[in-house]
Amino acid sequence: MTRPSNLFFSRRQILKATGAGAALALAPGLAGRAFAQEKLKVAAIYTVPFEQQWVSRIHQAALKAKERGDIEYVATENVSNTDYERVMREYAEAGNKLIVGEVFGVEEAARTVAADYPDTAFLMGSSFKPDDKNPNFSVFDNYIQDASYLTGIIAGAMTKSKNIGMVGGFPIPEVNRLMHAFMAGVKKTAPDAKFQVAFIGSWFDPPKAKETAFAQIDAGADVMYAERFGVSDAAKEKGVLAIGNVIDTQKDYPDTVVASALWHFEPTLDKAIAEVKAGTFKAADYGMYSFMKEGGCSIAPLGTFEGKVPAEVMAKVAEKEKAIKDGSFTVEINDTEPKSS
Repeated sequence: MTRPSNLFFSRRQILKATGAGAALALAPGLAGRAFAQEKLKVAAIYTVPFEQQWVSRIHQAALKAKERGDIEYVATENVSNTDYERVMREYAEAGNKLIVGEVFGVEEAARTVAADYPDTAFLMGSSFKPDDKNPNFSVFDNYIQDASYLTGIIAGAMTKSKNIGMVGGFPIPEVNRLMHAFMAGVKKTAPDAKFQVAFIGSWFDPPKAKETAFAQIDAGADVMYAERFGVSDAAKEKGVLAIGNVIDTQKDYPDTVVASALWHFEPTLDKAIAEVKAGTFKAADYGMYSFMKEGGCSIAPLGTFEGKVPAEVMAKVAEKEKAIKDGSFTVEINDTEPKSS
């Protein structure tokens, strides 16, 4: 879930080429600044609406922590990239001790703000790694490739045309790795499957996603990978199947959405809350807490498709899920841009 620009892509390419992006800097934590005896003040900044798939998972996790009494929580949605720095500063000045958000399109500005508020912990969705210049700035991402792989196994069993449509927001790591994992899963049950891959250049444009999906369905796709809102609507109207991403929309599309890869942000946020309260928060990569073995992702219940997916296929899914959780099988993380085949 990002807001890339041409500058963003060039920076990623440079980092990838130099290997800098692979470095994980573990700087000293906010030692001694513990808040265990009081509700932690947490703020979140989102560039899209609360209901958008990716952001909704973060927002829900924070609401759960608030309901438990662990935190106070305020959040702002639909913040433009040009206004992001101002909102960050306002929340820091207001005394929030943990600020959560997604800074994919405002990396440099966000890290500059964090440097100005060393007593505030920042946990931000990012394509980059933490660095020693910002010991209070940690990053995360939705590494739900494990669940995406398993939904691919199901999709491969359900396609008749062996033609899979895939509609994403932007071809950046956060999307690419999920698509690749899904495609790898499809190949386990439909090794001769072909893929139509397209990106709409937006994180929230359901009409554009829908039109792109229509084109792929007209070109023969009978299963759609719905990385964006709008794709399942097209699948429903055309009478084909869809695979969901990040959230569970089976109840909204009971005859369309076969399975979904769910992201659970709770392990990520709860870890950060605990570290801030203990005074041990430091620059780290929280991406691992989205892995299936950490409870960060799962497959949604099949709902109306229970019993419609062949039993031997679900047995294969269960087998792979167990192997993922016990570490005997690892889903490849491939951040390169997927291509149609």
